[in-house]
Amino acid sequence: MTPPAPERPAPEPSPSASGRPATAASPPPAADVPYRLDGASGCPHAANARLRAGGAVARVVLPGGVDGALVLGHEALKDFLSHPDVAKDASHFAALHTGEIPEHWPLRAFATVRGMTTADGADHRRLRSLASRAFTPRRVADLRPRIEELTAQLLDGMERAAADGDGVVDLRRHLALPLPLSVICELLGVPEEGRARLHDLSNTIVSTDAAPEDTLAANREMLERLAEVVALRRERPGDDLTSALIAAREEDGDRLDEDELIGTLMLTVIAGHETTLNLIGNAVVALCGHPEQLALVRSGEADWGAVVEEVLRWDGPVSYFPFRYPARDLDVAGTVIPEGTPVLAGYSAAGRDPEAYGPDADRFDVTRAARHLSFGHGAHFCIGAPLARLETTIVLDRLFTRFPGLRLAVPEEELPRRSSFVGNGVCALPVRLG
Repeated sequence: MTPPAPERPAPEPSPSASGRPATAASPPPAADVPYRLDGASGCPHAANARLRAGGAVARVVLPGGVDGALVLGHEALKDFLSHPDVAKDASHFAALHTGEIPEHWPLRAFATVRGMTTADGADHRRLRSLASRAFTPRRVADLRPRIEELTAQLLDGMERAAADGDGVVDLRRHLALPLPLSVICELLGVPEEGRARLHDLSNTIVSTDAAPEDTLAANREMLERLAEVVALRRERPGDDLTSALIAAREEDGDRLDEDELIGTLMLTVIAGHETTLNLIGNAVVALCGHPEQLALVRSGEADWGAVVEEVLRWDGPVSYFPFRYPARDLDVAGTVIPEGTPVLAGYSAAGRDPEAYGPDADRFDVTRAARHLSFGHGAHFCIGAPLARLETTIVLDRLFTRFPGLRLAVPEEELPRRSSFVGNGVCALPVRLG
């Protein structure tokens, strides 16, 4: 693992999402006092700056009083994500197996869902191999015309909605949400009438301040609805990911069992649209707040791909992702994380780590050669990354070309934030098209 971080000077005022100093920066918690994660927390960057001042790893208390850890530093997180003694299988989650975690714990599904995100070693390689065969680069590239078509239709709808709304339209509702939701549901072969409900269920699952009974009910209904999709595609196979996953086999005849198949679909639905939704919204906010950076794209000094990578670093779509577990007591950047501890990957914190990006890490700069961990690292690197990049690049290009005067309709600090420490984004994005 990385060596212990050097001592740091007292931190400057913590940055807001825009990079401007926040007005109410509290000191970092004492080393022996864990940071209590607020399920309704919004923008993570001020808290990240305070926590990083105490080191690359922070002790945290998860909802329900569960002890955990958060890896914040870029190099520490990169090493941790690929460390051979770090597991994803919840059999390593000590408190889960000693009866300390109740059935209705709101984060339980992140640990127990069957699929690639909770498998290790040969089991993970098997699941990923089967899923990857159905999620090939060619299949993603073939989606470009459809993504462009959907984007054009949604921009038409945005313009009509703005005309009916005194020039103001919610970009999240009319563009950032329906595009990735439509794409991922078409990819999975989900009937159109069931798509909006899948988003509602997904939103409840990743919203860390939802009531436990609501989270449990959402998980159950999501599994039931996806089981219906599987049954439909078994009866009527099509050119979709679900049909491909049902048919996919390894050379020895192995295939996804029912729980693995539905778990993989659940992961694909949630990760396939929630993260891209946040990425599109965060990119629009960043560009509206930094018109000089948008001007660099328009002048040809940067391209939309560079914008996407810098947004992924600077204000990525995921704050803290659950869970990984040390298979033994593990020294991470000078902090020992006990065996079996549930650990969150602090992607939003690592993206602004000054030790990785220098003293201007809080500055949004589309000319920066952005390297980041927002899609993970190592064996569990996100297989949907190419699709997210493709969708976001197309959307930003078409959006700002068609509406060059687009701007926020309210001050950035008034944008309502998602109630989640997993997803990082806004829950409404009012803009004027200009």
